[in-house]
Amino acid sequence: MQLPSHSDFSLRSRASASGGLPQSAVPSFRLIDDELGQVKRLIDEQLAEAREPVSRLLRCANIHSGKMIRPGLVLLSYRVVRPFASLEDRDGSCGKALTAENAENAEKKLELKDSATSGDSAVSDNLRNTQYDAIRIAAIVELIHNATLLHDDVIDGGQKRRGLPTVNSLWGNESAVLLGDFLLGKAFRICADLGPEITNIIAGTAVRVCEGELRQVTERQNWQLSESEYIDIITEKSAALFSSCCLLGGLLAGAGETQARSLACFGLNAGIAFQITDDLLDIIGDESKTGKTLGSDIDKNKLTLAVIHLLRALDEREKSAVINSYLVSPVRGTALGGNPNSITRNNMIQTPLEVNRQLLTGQKGEVSNGVNREAYPERDARCEKESLAEMLGRFGSLEYAHSRAQEFVTKAMDALTDLKKGEAKDALIETAKFIGQRAI
Repeated sequence: MQLPSHSDFSLRSRASASGGLPQSAVPSFRLIDDELGQVKRLIDEQLAEAREPVSRLLRCANIHSGKMIRPGLVLLSYRVVRPFASLEDRDGSCGKALTAENAENAEKKLELKDSATSGDSAVSDNLRNTQYDAIRIAAIVELIHNATLLHDDVIDGGQKRRGLPTVNSLWGNESAVLLGDFLLGKAFRICADLGPEITNIIAGTAVRVCEGELRQVTERQNWQLSESEYIDIITEKSAALFSSCCLLGGLLAGAGETQARSLACFGLNAGIAFQITDDLLDIIGDESKTGKTLGSDIDKNKLTLAVIHLLRALDEREKSAVINSYLVSPVRGTALGGNPNSITRNNMIQTPLEVNRQLLTGQKGEVSNGVNREAYPERDARCEKESLAEMLGRFGSLEYAHSRAQEFVTKAMDALTDLKKGEAKDALIETAKFIGQRAI
């Protein structure tokens, strides 16, 4: 199958304007479909400069086929503050980004100048510049997101992403890591033309994402990980970027401190809900629908909310049985870099069916009566995951995780209460609901 070229991407970016397919699969993004097309074209322009072999790797990365959730949040947040703005594709230099502290004052000054001179050139220039900055920031966050996906596939050993083979599976881990670094470099290159307030937010968010990922790696096999610790981790690794997307969109549009705080709070809670549902999909999702390798959290000994709930519901004997049969790799034993709180006993495991049967009937068996781990290095992974999902369902762990995601969706929508009604606000609410329904 011939891989798409950058010119193919550009044609797809213009499809919406000619009545073609929408730019995103998120229904609420229809309001900003044209702007998302502009974001894709800006990304195309940046990536078209790449020479071989980088351009070949970029085609494999399939960058344009994602949902564009993060860019969409930037653009919708901008529209919430400036509901009648139309982000038309414009040339020219970018204006200095506004901060929450000076945004309202800047707006008032522009209004006074407009009233005094009966001319609107200053207002239109400011509007044009901040509109184009919003497109730039939307492109930046999408590039950063795609870079993290390339790195995630290396960390998790992902074989499929967006329905196609991953870069690491085709070209190796080194190429995938370096391609992710290349995308980050492109993102920071666009940042160079923005104001320092905006670039500081973007840089700080990138640091938080890395810190969250690093913490998750160091907490592998920590079977004592609490729900609050898990929420802290996903807040840093995922929700921080969602929050910054909303904050940046609002600030560029001239949001006051209260508006900016509301948008940032919306993004934070929506991002937490997104990651909880994403972790649920890793357990119960269908790879043919999600388009990516699933089960990597269990394979890599990462505790997510449903598993944390299950372990909390079991007594110590049952907990040890589940850990040794489902959660600890049968080949590696204790993962490299694993947490010292991990539990193994004499390299012995029970089969998943034995554990499931014991927990279902209330049988009392000893973990040490299991089978030797080294004698069964290739257990049926699919059977194990299905059995674990069944157990998580029986103990109410899947429902619990889903209900917690819904709680954060509600918090996200509540954060918008004080913002003025309008199409963009409705679209943000619809987006939050979409995020919460992904794992149903």
